[in-house]
Amino acid sequence: MSETVIFDPLVPWAVLAVLALAAAAVVALALWRGLSGWWLRGLAALALLAALAGPSLQSEDRTPLTDIVIAVVDESASQRIGERPSQTAVALARIEAGIAGLENTELRVVRMGDGPDDEGSLLMTTLAEAMAEEPRARLAGAILISDGRLHDVELAPDLPAPLHLLMTGREEDWDRRLEITTAPAFAILGEPVALRLRIENQGRVPEDEAGRVEILISVDGEEPRGFDVPVGEELELPVTLSHPGMNVIQFQVPAAPGELTDRNNEAVVQINGVRDRLRVLLVSGEPHPGERTWRNLLKSDASVDLVHFTILRPPEKQDGVPVTELSLIAFPTRELFLDKIDEFDLIIFDRYQRRGILPSIYLDNVRQYVENGGAVLVAAGPDFASARSLYRSPLGEILPAAPTSRVIEAPFLPRLTEIGRRHPVTQGLGGAGEDPDWGRWLRQVELDPFGGEVVMTGADDGPLLVLDRVGEGRVALLGSDHAWLWSRGYEGGGPQLDLLRRLAHWSMKEPELEEEALTATAEGQTMTVTRRTLSERTGPVEIEGPGGQVTVLDLEEVAPGRFQATFEGPEIGLYRLDQKDQSAVIALGPQSPREFEETVASGAALEPVIEASNGGIRAIEDGLPGLRQVRASRPAAGRGWIGITPRGAYVTADVTAIPLLPAWAWLLLSAGLAVGAWLREGRR
Repeated sequence: MSETVIFDPLVPWAVLAVLALAAAAVVALALWRGLSGWWLRGLAALALLAALAGPSLQSEDRTPLTDIVIAVVDESASQRIGERPSQTAVALARIEAGIAGLENTELRVVRMGDGPDDEGSLLMTTLAEAMAEEPRARLAGAILISDGRLHDVELAPDLPAPLHLLMTGREEDWDRRLEITTAPAFAILGEPVALRLRIENQGRVPEDEAGRVEILISVDGEEPRGFDVPVGEELELPVTLSHPGMNVIQFQVPAAPGELTDRNNEAVVQINGVRDRLRVLLVSGEPHPGERTWRNLLKSDASVDLVHFTILRPPEKQDGVPVTELSLIAFPTRELFLDKIDEFDLIIFDRYQRRGILPSIYLDNVRQYVENGGAVLVAAGPDFASARSLYRSPLGEILPAAPTSRVIEAPFLPRLTEIGRRHPVTQGLGGAGEDPDWGRWLRQVELDPFGGEVVMTGADDGPLLVLDRVGEGRVALLGSDHAWLWSRGYEGGGPQLDLLRRLAHWSMKEPELEEEALTATAEGQTMTVTRRTLSERTGPVEIEGPGGQVTVLDLEEVAPGRFQATFEGPEIGLYRLDQKDQSAVIALGPQSPREFEETVASGAALEPVIEASNGGIRAIEDGLPGLRQVRASRPAAGRGWIGITPRGAYVTADVTAIPLLPAWAWLLLSAGLAVGAWLREGRR
């Protein structure tokens, strides 16, 4: 119950003020003239003014509300290091016991994990959200149980009560961290790219750990190589990528004795290897409509450097024109097929036949070029079935099919084979299916395959497109020179550009067109595993996590030759995938997790916020402080104790107002005082 005096004036306060000034003037005049009843006159005027002010006694029936203390428990990744979980549990139990011993006080416990998208520890955001759910008038204090490493101190809320930090960790803690300072997302194959990194020590570092350390570097999960490097200096490491696609480079520093954690002793960099320019040599044996198709395809790709030669005048042609008067460019056979052949990524023979222009030794050099990792694509016309066929040269040793010398001059519809529906070169080709909706071709060289994979068939279900691997290289044989009919829209046309582009890029070993491949992509902590294969089924994939734990993941077929599954990584780091002869590596999470940038406990970041609220920072290892109540604006922390401020909040259940005196009593009092003044002055 609370009682207060309130006023409900009968006239405006301005009028009452004027009347008060007039009454004061009259009393002052009476005093100046020496009237003995001046004080009675003043009391009479005061009684009249009080009556006009309407004083009442207001009584409130109040229900007191409990004070609220918020405890934010930091359960982020850095709080799971060493003894910090047990320190946190002991501190929280002490707070709960302390609050239970205080009257009219409640505790709200809020637990905080890692911030989304590697945002780190969001202590202030969590505290602000907890405060928003409670009435501000009831907040008596807030206590943080944390290592003090937060990443949103600039979002600290305006606290109406003390804020305290119970800090986990030990004074003698130290840690070593590997940081990647510069890492490109893309790099050109064969050219060195600079990676910059730093190894730094934090906390109370032992003297014998302040010099040089060993760093292990592994590419794509291979056996790591060790290097001795200094601590505290930025290092520049030149790296040359060896294959196109994603290259995963792992850096690791072995854990030292007494170090807080080894979670920040390694970093993973993923660099996408791209070719600077794809160099293609196109040799056309004679002018024909399909020649322009090949040229347009390769010239339309900005990443392709094309060298194109068309044999317009074969050696056997005798028309009597002197050679000195010809404006044709001499075919630089020696330069292309001996000196600079290794500079090309792909050689295309388009309706080429042996005419003595390329001696057998040059074609044998092409064969060796393929076996050593090069690529050849043969687009065969009627010439391939003749006695001058490339098959009857040293190049025939690497071709996957032999011509039967028969040329089929009849319309036919190209179709995908069962393997063709699973092969990346032809899988999902527009218009493909059991009954393709593309146009027909009009000529095919009959082939007798003895190697490779037949991915397309033509007339009489004979092989039309055969793909094969030879040594380290690749060979593609297209048994028709009428693919250009699709680009001309004959009978509706077809995906000619798409097919030829895939053929060229498969020959140049683009990772996206590998028929046998195990790949993984990541979005956050979710990994999508994809297995491409020519087989009708595939087995499970073994996934080895950063801590060595192995998970077996079953894959489901999502398209012919393509199997997929998703996997939720339990922690950030490098994962290795294995399935028979296929393997892959992928990194989940950031290359340098923000939560492990600084692991040694410190209250420096929170100190300004806590001092502004009169709170305190106490290390748990020094002993847990007691809890007491202090008045507002007073220091709320001392040796061995921290304090909260009682707020005295309440809810008003009922309000009653009773006039101090009835109107007639005020009038009688005023009149009596006035008569008393008159009588006193009259007797005088």
